[in-house]
Amino acid sequence: MAMALGFSFSSSLTQAASKGMVGIAMPSKVLARWVNDGDNMVKQFQAAGYETDIQYAGDDVATQLRQIETMVLKGVNVLVIASIDGSALSSALQLAADSDIKVIAYDRLIRDSANVDYYATFDNYQVGVYQANSLLKGLDIENAKGPLNIEVFGGSPDDNNAYFFYNGAMSVLQPLIDEGKLVVPSGQFGMDKVGTLFWDGATAQARMDNLLSAFYTDKKVDGVLSPNDSLAIGVISSLKGVGYGSGDMPMPIITGQDAEIANIKAMQKGEQYSTIFKDTRDLAAVTVKMVDAILKGEQPEINDTETYDNGIKVVPSYLLKPIAVTKDNWKEILLDSGYYTADQLK
Repeated sequence: MAMALGFSFSSSLTQAASKGMVGIAMPSKVLARWVNDGDNMVKQFQAAGYETDIQYAGDDVATQLRQIETMVLKGVNVLVIASIDGSALSSALQLAADSDIKVIAYDRLIRDSANVDYYATFDNYQVGVYQANSLLKGLDIENAKGPLNIEVFGGSPDDNNAYFFYNGAMSVLQPLIDEGKLVVPSGQFGMDKVGTLFWDGATAQARMDNLLSAFYTDKKVDGVLSPNDSLAIGVISSLKGVGYGSGDMPMPIITGQDAEIANIKAMQKGEQYSTIFKDTRDLAAVTVKMVDAILKGEQPEINDTETYDNGIKVVPSYLLKPIAVTKDNWKEILLDSGYYTADQLK
């Protein structure tokens, strides 16, 4: 395996005493979920006897490329990568392949490269289905007098997951839009129109501001499909800014994803209806098992060999199941499991 010139003898001894070194490349610390992912992986890898080199790239693609290249030159045994831009890592992955370093795409699929060996993630299409179903449940679509006004937000266009979330949600919503039970007054569909670069909450807030002023001067918003919690916070801020959540203007039904603390508190206040919980402890455990198998020369456990075509190859994947969370089950799902403490959610 390639080692950097100047790699210290003491470092080599440390690595030799362990089961190996795992390089972990994460997008940023802006979203709490990435911090949780990173912490859980480091904890579980170290408990399993591995050293870790974890780097956060501040949502800068060039930084992430440099970080991965440095990990390769340092001689990590395996790379675990949650990419910022799923199509921008080909050169770094080729460097890894040339050094016989296996690559696991973590949560986000890495595209346009043959040098992605495995993918550990949640069933992202199902996430979108769950979000849309929770939106409909919150709207009480079966009994509501329609048509109901909704708006659709998408995730970051450089994140492959965003398309799965969107397509899963629209598989549920589109038939009701076609029937006229749901109406999207802005007429904005498709990731090219509803995508939100970098999953930025301020961008979502600005777009919601524009939608309200352009299309809702004489009607109300009944629901908003938000693909994650940071966007939901931006949408909520926009809606509260024009009076929703007070007087005779109830908050619309708003979805989310990642079960972030601020959003669980928003659910308790009636500002957000639902979120999707993806237990990062479970995803870390799957990733550790994959690494263990790879370094033993064995085939990692996978449960999907069809869904995730990265443009060059179908990447063998292990998909975990997401969980829809509302005010009715958040205590059971998030507190009883030990994911959060009661003090964190006060």
